[in-house]
Amino acid sequence: MTTQEVKRKLTAILSADVKGYSRLMGEDEEATTRTLNTHKEVMTDLIRHHHGRVVDAPGDNVLAEFASVVDAVRCAVEIQKELKTRNAELPEKRRMEFRIGINLGDVIEEEGKLFGDGVNIAARLEGLSEAGGICISGTGFDHVKNRLPVGYQFLGEQTVKNIAEPVRVYKVLMEPEASGKVIIEKKAKPRQWPRALVAVAILVVVAAVFAVWRLYLRPTPPIEVASREKMAFPLPDKPSIAVMPFVNMSDDPSQEFFCDGLSESLITALSKIPQLFVISKDSTFSYKGKAIKTREVSQELGVQYVLEGSVQRAGDRVRITAQLIDALKGHHLWAERYDRKMKDIFAIQDEITMKILTALQVRMTEGEQAAYQTKGVSNLDAYLKYLQGRQYALTYKRDDNIKAHKIAEETISMDPNYHGGYYLLSLVEMHDVWLGISKSPGESLKRSLALARKAILLEDTPAPHLILASIYVLMRKYDDALAEARKAVEMEPSGGTAHMILGHVLFMSDKADEAIPVLEKAIRLNPRPPSNYFHNLAWAYMVMGKYEEAISAAQRAVRIEPDNILARLALVSSYSLLDRETEARAEAGEVLRIDPNWSVDESEKRSALNNRDKVKTIHDSYRKAGLK
Repeated sequence: MTTQEVKRKLTAILSADVKGYSRLMGEDEEATTRTLNTHKEVMTDLIRHHHGRVVDAPGDNVLAEFASVVDAVRCAVEIQKELKTRNAELPEKRRMEFRIGINLGDVIEEEGKLFGDGVNIAARLEGLSEAGGICISGTGFDHVKNRLPVGYQFLGEQTVKNIAEPVRVYKVLMEPEASGKVIIEKKAKPRQWPRALVAVAILVVVAAVFAVWRLYLRPTPPIEVASREKMAFPLPDKPSIAVMPFVNMSDDPSQEFFCDGLSESLITALSKIPQLFVISKDSTFSYKGKAIKTREVSQELGVQYVLEGSVQRAGDRVRITAQLIDALKGHHLWAERYDRKMKDIFAIQDEITMKILTALQVRMTEGEQAAYQTKGVSNLDAYLKYLQGRQYALTYKRDDNIKAHKIAEETISMDPNYHGGYYLLSLVEMHDVWLGISKSPGESLKRSLALARKAILLEDTPAPHLILASIYVLMRKYDDALAEARKAVEMEPSGGTAHMILGHVLFMSDKADEAIPVLEKAIRLNPRPPSNYFHNLAWAYMVMGKYEEAISAAQRAVRIEPDNILARLALVSSYSLLDRETEARAEAGEVLRIDPNWSVDESEKRSALNNRDKVKTIHDSYRKAGLK
């Protein structure tokens, strides 16, 4: 996007999320999902009623905008009152309370989405709010203070993450008796001291500050300590780390792909180290844009260490901050700021990686050091182009895949020796087959195969091996597929996607009993995975005849992605083979809703499962459920 195309506006932002959402999901996923959907419907209706617009609503988060901050606060108050009434009908442990933050600020709008500090401040205020409460910024308070029958309590100027200046914060008091009040704690009038005593006091304070600085160097704000007992997963027997998505501090929202690329490069580099347990990108990126505490990340993902950072790019310079936190001890292991030229970005990535390994006392052989330091990139512009194209390719949408195809070719043209361009084009060619874009699927797969091999020749990384594994399954070359998938896992021991693809290849090779533990490990490495992790697990259980387990896994996939047709088909077959006809036919209806042209005969013909008897059983179960 060019500067001329950026649309800026002043608007009121409402950001909301559920306090204790992970605990609720851990105790009862189905009940939590039902309550969440009901509560979000209530919120959406009230937002519309108060002339607002829901901008985004991923997971337990709701982001909305209003032309008037008065409407935003009035809406927030009604939301909390309505949800309080509904929660009263639920058992205390199952109550779902939202925290709400409201800010009036300048934002950037692009394709209906909102970006910038105006949004970020609202998210930070949400994090400061109590469960069932509302916090608003000083800019919002200035416009609304005398216009609604509520009160306010000034919480002072708060320093919030990744916002340069402190933010004035007010808590909204919704009790009737607080209406019209603004509570500000008054400071006692200072006593008048003789000048000599004042001078002595100043010297004492300066000396104390200097002593503290000498003793602690750069003290950092306290971090809430994570609890081993509250971990969603047992801690691994080696250092475990989650690399959070680096925050884009630039004015240009199009730089998001660059920030994401830096975060992903660090995850990839660390995942190659066998002595580390590294959470996959899908899970850490599920927190993107949310005001989440380090303790919550640690407990929800089951890791001891968390890496956070931010990126600010201006012209040919980049400023990167990074900090590594030990969540179980509640302190920083190290923090660093890099102010360099863009051409130094790969050196910075290596430097951060080495800092992490040193801090975690991970010893590596020379060969392992070479493995993570090899980048194969000599042209920075080609690397940035690759990151942009990969972002399009991973949406799995036809229009975006066409854009990714063009960008991949441009990447190769810019640097014919950069492996990323060939990997990206190989991925796009394979997606052309999956998405039904290719005019000749056989030729597309041949091109994808050749491009993946070219990428490996230039730089041997796990990703093209996973493409080869997927292609070989489609070609029914199962031994070759297993060899490629196992190679990727060997190269990236903490790679969630590598384990997921290996699990897929195993059950497609009719080795479902081996696939299940591999897929379960993939989910541990990626505790908040995309739906394909669960639909692969569902099919592994399916081909083993464990239909109840298959249903459970497929339902988890559908909760993440309701239009996942492979998960829906697993449900159709499992229900049908259990003679649960009503449920099987209901899921068959969902399959046709997603793809009205779906055909049993075509599916049976294309199936690459290496057991034709099981293929027949599965497709007969589709017919029994009413599919044709």
